[in-house]
Amino acid sequence: MRQLPIGVDDFKKLRENCFYYVDKSLFIKDILDRRGEVNVFTRPRRFGKTLTLSMLKYYFEQKIDGQDNSPLFHGLEIMNAGEKYTRQMQQYPVIYLSLKSSKQPNYEMAYENILDEIAEEFRRHNSVLESAKLLEEEKERFVRFRKQEASRSEYTKALYFLTSCLKKVYGKNVIVLLDEYDVPLENAWFRGFYDQMVDFIRSLFESLLKTNENLEFSVITGCLRISKESIFTGLNNLDIISILNSDYAEYFGFTDLEVQKILSDFQITDKKQEIQDWYDGYLFGNTNVYNPWSVINYVKTTIREPNAWPRPYWANTSSNDIVKKLVESADHMARQELEILISGETIEKPIHEDITYNDIDRSQDNLWNFLFFTGYLRKVKERFEVDTMYLSLAIPNTEIRYLYKNTVMEWFNRKISQQNFSSLYQALINKNAKAIEKELSKNLMETISFYDYREDYYHGFTAGLLKSINNCIVKSNRESGLGRSDIILLSPSYEGIAVILELKVADSITDLESLSEKARKQIEEKKYDAELRLDGYHTFFLYGIAFYKKICKVTV
Repeated sequence: MRQLPIGVDDFKKLRENCFYYVDKSLFIKDILDRRGEVNVFTRPRRFGKTLTLSMLKYYFEQKIDGQDNSPLFHGLEIMNAGEKYTRQMQQYPVIYLSLKSSKQPNYEMAYENILDEIAEEFRRHNSVLESAKLLEEEKERFVRFRKQEASRSEYTKALYFLTSCLKKVYGKNVIVLLDEYDVPLENAWFRGFYDQMVDFIRSLFESLLKTNENLEFSVITGCLRISKESIFTGLNNLDIISILNSDYAEYFGFTDLEVQKILSDFQITDKKQEIQDWYDGYLFGNTNVYNPWSVINYVKTTIREPNAWPRPYWANTSSNDIVKKLVESADHMARQELEILISGETIEKPIHEDITYNDIDRSQDNLWNFLFFTGYLRKVKERFEVDTMYLSLAIPNTEIRYLYKNTVMEWFNRKISQQNFSSLYQALINKNAKAIEKELSKNLMETISFYDYREDYYHGFTAGLLKSINNCIVKSNRESGLGRSDIILLSPSYEGIAVILELKVADSITDLESLSEKARKQIEEKKYDAELRLDGYHTFFLYGIAFYKKICKVTV
């Protein structure tokens, strides 16, 4: 049984080491049949973009130092596509540049990182210096880029210069592959130097891609479709293929048939429903797609531990800053929409593909757009109104729902830890039911519910607030008397004060008062104070609290 390629995104390494491979080689055929001059593919992270570009590099790049890469494609579907396609194997000079590691804390470090990548690509093509076709001044300039000694103004045309050298030496146009082009922009936006990075990336790309007579074609990948006005100014030769397009939809991520084959190959077909619930749910064009990173990790774990629970593999691979941004900046309406999404329903939003990172804060709708294009929401259906597309959006699967819930809880816990709840404690020991109701309801309005208002939601919410009261201890579901009390708040032992709370959830607002009284009586009937008296507590406050959505009734 072949080993699964966890984190292997170099096509040559994958094939030479006989890793399991889901054959996506017909992407090469489609690129040759459909290509524009500059092809921009936007897909969520870890959906196979880097491996796909790596495959293109090894397929098209002419032999370097006599290295024949054709055996890498033996047995793959592209080899049966016809001579029209196979004759183009290893026939072009190729520039391959990845920007996915450009995540530095300031502009200078990010800029230097990009220069490192550029210099490495010059070193990869160092053999052109042996050619008599380059002028001495061209060779000198080439060496400056290789040694990272060129001026800043020179670097804006570094990649264009490299295409001209390759064309001059080999007599063929150049294929340019750029991976994760928007990573430096995303990092720069979150770090606060976006404008500087946009200026540099725009200059670099314009000189490379705009009316470059040395260019055969280019394939560019990223998560977001960045507007032409930000970095693709003046480029009229763009073919942008986003997750809304049907073209190439099956080449990034795993299709239903591919997942079925994986499960069959590894003899775990009984896990079909589980893997579907957790990692399916993306829609690229009209093609249903699974998250490939999560599927591979899940299968590998399941082979070792057949009864292991599914895990949020994709959700744990980055900081998920975009979701945190939504949760932390959400107004009342956005919080309601998050509740709707987490409960499994849909919301409708206008979708605009030409956006920039600078647009994130300009409207809440822009943030929803970012979440959709980066894989945190999926399209359910679409409609058009005048010149605007509206999408019904949903959370794709259990894995992403887990991420939202986790982010919400982190935000809520951090938010309440920054507040002073001494007034709530005073209301509890002064038997001020109205003040307690006001404090609880006020904070409920600020939260995002994702338990459909079940009792465990209110239990966690109330306990979270009480834990923020200084010098007090909160205990949940403690066995005492004839049962288990919901929540107990204990003062420092020398004060001897215990607050016991029993929670109920009402089916309607009219049931609140009777239910809160029932909860209070339950504390007395089941003697929840019995064990506490043996521990030395002598002053007790007993509270029945009934909740209905985001309001409550307190009986003391």
